[in-house]
Formats: sequence, C-alpha cells, structure tokens
Amino acid sequence: MATVGERIKEVREARNWTQEKLSDVSGISKSFLSEVENKGKNIGLDMLLRIAQALGTTVQYLATGEGEEPIVRKPIMIPVELSQAAEELHLSHQETLDLLGAYNSVVARRSKQSKGVASVDDWKELHNALKNVLKKTYG
Repeated sequence: MATVGERIKEVREARNWTQEKLSDVSGISKSFLSEVENKGKNIGLDMLLRIAQALGTTVQYLATGEGEEPIVRKPIMIPVELSQAAEELHLSHQETLDLLGAYNSVVARRSKQSKGVASVDDWKELHNALKNVLKKTYG
C-alpha cells in the first residue's frame, strides 16, 4: 500500500512539478517535502491540507488513496491588461484572481457576443463597480 509521501510524489509528478515548485506553491520547505516523499516522515493535517490545495487534489486522496482521483487544475492565465490594472490599483494576487473570477462569472458569460480583450480601463471600471456594489450591500 502506498504511503502519504508516495501519493504526494505521484500527484506532484503527474503535474510535472518539482519539489521546489510544490514548496513554492504550498509554502512548505523543500527539505520537509523530500523527507515526507522519500523517508515517510509523518505529516500533520495542516501541512497535508496545504499540499492538497497546492496540488489541486483532496486530503482524503493523499491520506488514504481513496476518494476522488487527483484533480489536475488548468493554470490560471491572468491577462496582461488585468495584471497592469491590478498593479495600478495595488491589488493583491488574491484580489486580482477574485476580479478575474468575477469577470468570468458575470461579464463573460452574460455576453452573447465576444467583446474581445478587456482593456486596462475596463478592468479598473469593473473593479470600481464591484467595490461600489459591495459597499452598498455590506456598508
């Protein structure tokens, strides 16, 4: 039966990630990941959750090998225009992802015709509109 470390390694390699990449994304040291994968070092639930989230799989799968197969998420592509708007608006990475998610959920899906690429100003306007809606809704 495979160990937790072996399953972490299996999913990591399926994503074509190095231990260094998993370390960067999960915030867990490469040396600790190496010990878990290669020496069977025990791992706490909080660290296992961070690894599962980074790899796009479930804690259940990593812990037991049962449940859902590893989920391979497509990389998120942030348009250049959004990146520039985020920099000008001083948005965090998470705020930038949230704005992209809002755009994909609301604007892009409601449009029957493609509007093309959103400009930097379009992203700024969307950000301000969402901020205003949230202020009115939550004070």
